[in-house]
Amino acid sequence: MNNEKEQIDWLKYETQARGDGRRIVCGVDEAGRGPLAGPVFAAAVVLREGQIIEGANDSKKLSERKREQLFDVIIAEAEDYCIASVDEKTIDEINILQATFLAMSKAVSGLKQKPDLCLIDGNRQPPQIDIPCRTIVKGDGLSMSIACASILAKVSRDRFMLELDRQYPQYCFAKHKGYGTALHIEMLRQYGASPVHRRSFLKKIEGIPPRPLSPITEKEY
Repeated sequence: MNNEKEQIDWLKYETQARGDGRRIVCGVDEAGRGPLAGPVFAAAVVLREGQIIEGANDSKKLSERKREQLFDVIIAEAEDYCIASVDEKTIDEINILQATFLAMSKAVSGLKQKPDLCLIDGNRQPPQIDIPCRTIVKGDGLSMSIACASILAKVSRDRFMLELDRQYPQYCFAKHKGYGTALHIEMLRQYGASPVHRRSFLKKIEGIPPRPLSPITEKEY
């Protein structure tokens, strides 16, 4: 029996777009909408016509090791790419949906050439993107360029959370990447919210001291 990878036409949407005269087609995806801390990341990827990145898939379906390997391949072989983020303070100010849209638009605008079409993972187009878009629900498992964007966004955010883990070791960011795990909630109740936590995400969690913490070193911890 063929596996899922073989059953999917990974270039279906890219091929359709180019058949309609869209020469530069980029895939766009985000990572980090749900966590309680840290930025939301987005990436835009333009592949050459007919290009397949072997092994690429929805980043959630890949192991961390595989994502890391593919990250290097994608940035080396893609025709163009850009990775962008929006920090937790902005998330609190404009809400996570608008922050996600902003991160996506920053990724698209950071490409070397303006795309003729954006393939967006999900069912809503970021209003800040002023070029034609096509939204694709679960597009990271259907489009090669969106799958590659999902990998770049996910790996970039995970690496950023490892940096935050070194600044705030008491929260164990390396283990949960900011998501609301039992360990993370326990650390929040013990230490309070840090400057990199999304305050708007913590309102419904009881028992968190209302005091920001400054970075501490691993030695101090």
